[in-house]
Amino acid sequence: MTADVVATEKLRCDALLRPGNTNCAGCGMSIGLQWMDHALEGEKPYMVIPACCGIVTAGAFPTSGYGVPIAASTFASAPAVATGVANINELNGDTSPVICWTGDGGTYDIGMATLSAAAERNEDLIYICYDNEIYGNTGGQRSSATPEGVVTSTTKQGKGEGKKDMMAIMAGHRIPYAATLSVAHREDFLRKVRTARQTSGFRFLLMLSPCPTGWKSEPDESVELIRSAVCSGLFPLYEVFDGVRYRINEQPDDTPVSEYISHQRRYTKVSAEATSLEAFIKQQWHYLNGMATAFPADKAT
Repeated sequence: MTADVVATEKLRCDALLRPGNTNCAGCGMSIGLQWMDHALEGEKPYMVIPACCGIVTAGAFPTSGYGVPIAASTFASAPAVATGVANINELNGDTSPVICWTGDGGTYDIGMATLSAAAERNEDLIYICYDNEIYGNTGGQRSSATPEGVVTSTTKQGKGEGKKDMMAIMAGHRIPYAATLSVAHREDFLRKVRTARQTSGFRFLLMLSPCPTGWKSEPDESVELIRSAVCSGLFPLYEVFDGVRYRINEQPDDTPVSEYISHQRRYTKVSAEATSLEAFIKQQWHYLNGMATAFPADKAT
């Protein structure tokens, strides 16, 4: 093989997410993993992944779709396992980051107890939830991250309850850093991952992750869907420092929320759902702008 081919193959093998993985076309998780790899600039993390699409990504033993050490945990125990990994690393003088990479089922629901416990102890972990708003790996059932009105395999008439506010819950733990991530805003994404890496203690990052299979959307529209979610104000980009200081990264630009939901067949009553979401967006931004004004990130509290 030529030197160029050898170098290319080395890059492929050294990547955090390797070619040939099992992820679906248009999966936001794939973008998130690649961008996280770029943000870490060659540093290799230890990753703990519970039961979710993310652990299926690895593929069949003895090969792996990941180019970094991975520990597979049960649905409920990723932060507990990661705490053990981080403590052993500290004993061995290893300063590599330990990252929990989890879906919404293992974050909002089944893993909530150990997530809260690790946050309360302020363990030195980076916790990233790729939120596709369903149990995507087990049939597309509703989770508490599923928005109101969305049709899933267990809410055939549309979910009756609203989505849990995970960022508010984590801010309530007074962790050093929490932020939202968009796979349509690369520079913002990279900066936030780097900020998390440079911060000590428990850090929580929430990424809205398109899932064409579960969202009934087109794979080539995934990035634009997330852009619409951000620009309409449905998915705000912001940071929370120490649970009390807020920084908004991008304001809505009056993109109609129907631009987001009309490209997903999981929303079956677009007009009514758009009206409901517009009211939610207005309320959400009234709160966020109020917090950012009263408790800005550039001032001590």
